[in-house]
Amino acid sequence: MMFVMDKMYEEALLFDFYGELLTEKQRAVFEEVVLCDCSLSEVAEEHGISRQGVHDMVKRCGRILSGYEEKLGLVHKFLRLKKKTEEIRRLASDEQIRAIADEILEEL
Repeated sequence: MMFVMDKMYEEALLFDFYGELLTEKQRAVFEEVVLCDCSLSEVAEEHGISRQGVHDMVKRCGRILSGYEEKLGLVHKFLRLKKKTEEIRRLASDEQIRAIADEILEEL
């Protein structure tokens, strides 16, 4: 099953699931550029590295995070479970089942 999502959402999910596996500096740079939409220049100045260094680090982190997903598949599993739970909730006529599905979705 293939999930289609925009790049920013995908990067955010990858970071949420695997970001702690990056070094502290990689995490900070990736988060500032990709998730907080800071410019390469701003991040470069803050971390004392070149714009090109920031760009390279972001690309490298993206490859690292994607590599973890290829090996572990946690984001894919999460999205599949979320979609199935949403379907259960949609199809359920019993309020108790809908409530349980809502609880599961909340925890995901």
